[in-house]
Amino acid sequence: MRTLLPFALLLAAPLIAQKPQGLLFHASFETSTAKVARGDGRIYSAPSYKQQGEAKPGLAAAANVALAPGQGRNGSGALLFKAKNENAVFYKATGNMAFRPKDWTGTISFFLKLDPDADLAPGFCDPVQVTDKAYNDSAIWVDFTKDDRPRHFRLGVFGELKAWNTSGQTTGVNPLFEQRLVVVKKPPFTRDAWTHVAITHTALGSGKGAATLYVNGEAVGAAPGIAESFAWDPAMAAIRLGVNYTGLMDDVMVFSRALTAAEVKSLGR
Repeated sequence: MRTLLPFALLLAAPLIAQKPQGLLFHASFETSTAKVARGDGRIYSAPSYKQQGEAKPGLAAAANVALAPGQGRNGSGALLFKAKNENAVFYKATGNMAFRPKDWTGTISFFLKLDPDADLAPGFCDPVQVTDKAYNDSAIWVDFTKDDRPRHFRLGVFGELKAWNTSGQTTGVNPLFEQRLVVVKKPPFTRDAWTHVAITHTALGSGKGAATLYVNGEAVGAAPGIAESFAWDPAMAAIRLGVNYTGLMDDVMVFSRALTAAEVKSLGR
């Protein structure tokens, strides 16, 4: 005899959102430990990324960062950066990202709540930065610019520094750096609502890499032709959170494939 679902559940079934396939990592911030993790699910902190090798589990080394119960997207937890975060706050990337040096494909998704012009301290701010070294060396990141008003929101995807910056110029004056960025000049971030950000990337390290930036479910720009190689030290690769950031963050997710536009939109609902 087949078991029948209650009529109310049958009505609700189409409304239940399912996460797309390929989820590797999900930090929902009810606790500091990730809800889903294929690698180490604990959050780590250290006084700075120069001291990342000395990081310990938990947020003890991050004076301005704390869990915020009840302040998340659905009344659950969030991660609160109370003032400019200059400490290292991260999850280990190994296992939690599908990194491959010659064909790295995936999606990074997260939510932010802040007014960039009112809340951020002077200087660049990278809400999420994935690397083992620096923003310009085998890295994926988004940032808020330091001098523009309103602050621009940008996506950067850069392989090995020596491979893309063959001239050895300082990044700030190298035209190749600026040309490769995806820039949103009037981003929609606000203190009153959550803004969804997603980055899809395909075939990084293969010579035919590409990435797309989505904001609130809409593709706002793409970075094609990412030709250089990528290389990570697995012991140091990290999902860095809130570099110089002030504001709320929630639902950091990593997928092992590049989600479709429709799947990205569904995550933001």
